[in-house]
Amino acid sequence: MAAVAGVTGPGRPAMDPAGPIGSDAGAEVPGGPVRVLIVDDDPLVRAGLSMILGGVPDLRVVGEAADGGEVPAAVAAGRPDVVLMDIRMPRLDGLAATEALRALPDPPEVLVLTTFHADEQVLRALRAGAAGFLLKDTPPAEIVQAVRRVAAGEATLSPAITRALIAHVTGAAPAPVGADPRRERALRLLAALSEREREVAVALGRGRTNAEIAGELYMSVATVKAYVSRLLTRLELNNRVQVALLVHDAGLV
Repeated sequence: MAAVAGVTGPGRPAMDPAGPIGSDAGAEVPGGPVRVLIVDDDPLVRAGLSMILGGVPDLRVVGEAADGGEVPAAVAAGRPDVVLMDIRMPRLDGLAATEALRALPDPPEVLVLTTFHADEQVLRALRAGAAGFLLKDTPPAEIVQAVRRVAAGEATLSPAITRALIAHVTGAAPAPVGADPRRERALRLLAALSEREREVAVALGRGRTNAEIAGELYMSVATVKAYVSRLLTRLELNNRVQVALLVHDAGLV
């Protein structure tokens, strides 16, 4: 397993050049700190992440697990808001654990940990409802911000990464022969949207930011956010990345 960035030597977190990792956090979030469960088969990675997150006032590490099979009990015990989930583990991997976790009532958000920018396992995790992914060499301050964003209900994927994922799917997927159930489902779901909702969905499929969509469609950013929320509700999806993948499945980008 690759080591987590910001851990130097035996468990010493590197200082972030911009200042203390939690310096912009202020007080704890309403309702208390964000509760985080760390799942990784590498004890050094778990220790590094625990030290990074444990020093931030508005985050709290409530448990660790070394395998996907340990996740249900750890979630029941710690009641995390966010699970940092390694995607490659020897017994039950993070993909299977994410799929099982997201099928539960009121599940925690999942951030996938990986050493790869885009591969089929990451894409499957995103389709299953993971809110995004982090590379294991992500700087500590960015890990903290990613956990905060996911806890606040935002997907943790930049538009550039979204475009890379879509391009990866496009390049890796062979042309379907005969009926394509995934494409038919995507077309059926998107056909039920209003014209404006479809325009926003297609823009998400192209990896546009809220500000870019606002400029292209002559909306305010607040209106774009409202449309994105409406799309997630109507399509019964967890985040904008799933909308982007649905648009790709329909062949609209």
